[in-house]
Formats: sequence, structure tokens, C-alpha cells
Amino acid sequence: MNIKILGTGCANCIRLESLVREVATEKGIAVELDKVTDIAEIMSFGIMSTPGLVVDGQVRSAGRVPPKAELAALLGATLPR
Repeated sequence: MNIKILGTGCANCIRLESLVREVATEKGIAVELDKVTDIAEIMSFGIMSTPGLVVDGQVRSAGRVPPKAELAALLGATLPR
């Protein structure tokens, strides 16, 4: 699973990255985590406020840090059934 954290390094961006790592570890999901800090690349995803969360190429969240339970659902929703 490829996950991108979109943001310039603000506290919420760092918090989102930490929570994603925590949820992935707890769920046993292997992730490839990329941090995207380039504003032009962030905007290419249609994100106007950070942090943004992109899972396997799809924007799942923008402008906030989802609660841990919501992150688990967002990551789990992309797993093969």
C-alpha cells in the first residue's frame, strides 16, 4: 500500500504521519510512506489545505488529522477482500 502525507512539515502533518504509522503497525499493514512537501505536487492532488492523506493514489483526507479509528477504516477500506 502506498501512502502519501501531503504537507509542508507543520505539526498536524507530523501528527498525521505518526498516526498512519501507528495504525499500519497495529493492523499489520505493510505501507510505503512518502512525504510530499512540494506545494505544486500537493496542489496536483487538488489539496488546498494540509495535511492531506493519499492512499494508493486516492485522496482520502485533507485539511485535518482524522481520528485513529477513522484512519484505520481509511487504510482498511483499500485492502483486498
